[in-house]
Amino acid sequence: MSTEEGKTTAHPAPFVPKRSRVTAALLAIFFGGLGMHKFYLGYIQTGFIVLAVSVVGSLVSFGTAFIVMAVVGVIEGALYLTCSPAEFEDTYVRARREWL
Repeated sequence: MSTEEGKTTAHPAPFVPKRSRVTAALLAIFFGGLGMHKFYLGYIQTGFIVLAVSVVGSLVSFGTAFIVMAVVGVIEGALYLTCSPAEFEDTYVRARREWL
């Protein structure tokens, strides 16, 4: 009987970087109109969408699009701050919930 028989190899859990809930919330509150919190959380495509809506939309709507995206950022920042650190980690880092 070989030593390898009967053994199962455990696969390590995928690496998920830790993200600070407070840092994400502050970025959302102060720079939410530019999508900086999305980039910080690793949502690169979503960050570019927010940035494009803010910049291009503001050119067309005379700044209204940026104000709307900034308000959405403040709401997301408040959501980040009101959840527990474990809930934030599970919802926004591991499960990758990108929008409100």
